Order: sequence, then structure tokens, then C-alpha cells
Amino acid sequence: MSNDFKLVRSKRKTISIEITSDAQVIVRAPYYASVSEINRVIGEKSDWIHKHLQKMEKLQKERAEHPQHELTPQDIRLLTTRAKRIIPQRVRYYAGIVGVEYGRITIRMQKSRWGSCSAKGNLNFNCLLMRTPDEIIDYVVVHELCHIKELNHSDRFWAEVEKVFPDYKERRKWLKDHGNEIIYD
Repeated sequence: MSNDFKLVRSKRKTISIEITSDAQVIVRAPYYASVSEINRVIGEKSDWIHKHLQKMEKLQKERAEHPQHELTPQDIRLLTTRAKRIIPQRVRYYAGIVGVEYGRITIRMQKSRWGSCSAKGNLNFNCLLMRTPDEIIDYVVVHELCHIKELNHSDRFWAEVEKVFPDYKERRKWLKDHGNEIIYD
């Protein structure tokens, strides 16, 4: 593995590692994290980093060999319009099941996330969800609604998701296996 990575320091509380679609390694760390602590985390995650770098490099090679249809601005508008019609209905339905109230719903084209939830309960969804099966859309909706209860990925959070979708691991795996094909088309 290359020792090349971009270090981004911020007010965050934990160290995280991201592999971008162009096979770059970004390490995000709190301002107070020492270089030795950052290096320790990178060392502990070296197998994961290596595996994901290989995956992204393979994906880059496949994209170069088999160029995909680029989404046009019109394609994105159509996906966004469809998402604005479908996702709020799914959010209303599942909010009752999860037992939460939510704020604003925003739909936009995103390159790296399927959805997000703010501390105020505002929900953001990627219009590209419209290119996934219905059960995946529902999984992302429930995932974000559960963040209103647990704004993290703790065991308690996953227990909330599992209450609605006992098969959430299969849905999550589908997104991991097929998500890059959809986001980076």
C-alpha cells in the first residue's frame, strides 16, 4: 500500500478513513489527534485500505474499458422529480413505524452518499436512489429515520434498523456491491 494519503483535520471526535472514487486515501482526524495516533489507526486499517484501494482501482479500470452512459442534466432532473414524488411518501410511511418525527426532506444529486440526517432531523436523499430497487430505497429511508433516534452507527442504531428490516444486512450488502455502479455511472 502506498503511504500517500491526504490528512484533513477538523472539529470531529474520531479518526476516519475514506477511499474516494478516484482511489485517493483521505484520513480525517480531530485537531488534537497526534501523528502517532493517526499512524496507529492507519496501520490497524491497512488491510481494509488496501482492499478498498484495489476495489476502486479495479472499478476505474472497468470504467475506462467500458465507458458508461453519462447522466445528462435532463436525466438528473427526471430522477430528482421522481424522487421528490416517491421518497417523501416512503418517509411519511416509515416515520410512523420507526416512531420519529422529521424535519425538511431534500433531494439532490450526490456523488458519495445515499442519504444523511442532520441533528435537527432534516433528511437528505440522493436522487440516484431512483435507480435502485424499491427495497433499497426503503432501506435507505429507514436507515436515515433511525438516525433521528441514534445519530451514529452504534449497536443501538442497527437494532432500530433491524426492528423494521430484519434482513437489513442483505439490503446493506446490495448497496455495497452495486452502489458504485449507480453513483459513478
